[in-house]
Amino acid sequence: MEHDVSDPVRTRHGLITGAGGQLGHALAEVFPEARPLTRVEWDVTFPPPEGLDADLVLHAAAWTNVDGAEDDPQSAAAVNVGGTLHAASLGVPLVTWSTDYVFDGAKRTPYVESDAPSPLGAYGRTKLHAEAAAGDLAWIVRSSWLFGPTSHNFVRTMLRLGAERDEVAVVDDQRGSPTYVGHLAAATRELLELPFGVWHLAAEGDASWAEFAEAIFEEAGLDTRVRRISSEELGRPAQRPANAVLRSEKDAPVLPHWREGLRACLQRLERV
Repeated sequence: MEHDVSDPVRTRHGLITGAGGQLGHALAEVFPEARPLTRVEWDVTFPPPEGLDADLVLHAAAWTNVDGAEDDPQSAAAVNVGGTLHAASLGVPLVTWSTDYVFDGAKRTPYVESDAPSPLGAYGRTKLHAEAAAGDLAWIVRSSWLFGPTSHNFVRTMLRLGAERDEVAVVDDQRGSPTYVGHLAAATRELLELPFGVWHLAAEGDASWAEFAEAIFEEAGLDTRVRRISSEELGRPAQRPANAVLRSEKDAPVLPHWREGLRACLQRLERV
């Protein structure tokens, strides 16, 4: 089913869930006509508030604590699966964001939309179930390694650690496409003119976490060294996919290279 191009996006009465998060912030800038709703205004583990009206839902609310999902899978599912069901219950076109964690990372080449999901942990499973919960009137956007100038993310963490330490240990056996939320939000607007379904939207290029950290320090003018370690050495509760690189086999909007996204993010942080 295709979006009716006779109904321009800007005429839609949209709303944004999870507007307090980094993606929600970016969406509010790209979709100024949409109503942003924070968790206080709509906790998506509950049905939509009475009287809430929309004809497009940008569903950015999500449980993103990967390790926490291993400890409390029911709460993660309540947000990711239940929240998506509640967003879809409004009965209007929906955009929901998924993740590279729906794959096990064993593939040697980038993952495309037709690859079979096989999540390694609780977080990935809840996001895969959330894709199904979105229903038929949905654009399901898989992306990876999101970062932006707000909220908790890898770039902000590395900048803080880089200012405090001479050396930071960073995993070097996981690869992904670090994606700037500003670029992802802009690509989402383009996506609304394309058919419903699963789409991979991630930055061009790829890197390991260690390479990403080195680029952050370089672009920020920090002399901090990166000590490359393995995922086993880091010892996180949740297993991560070794290959998290996403590419599209469809006519998806193309995002800029992740280095461009990093520079754009750092420029925003400088103005804060």
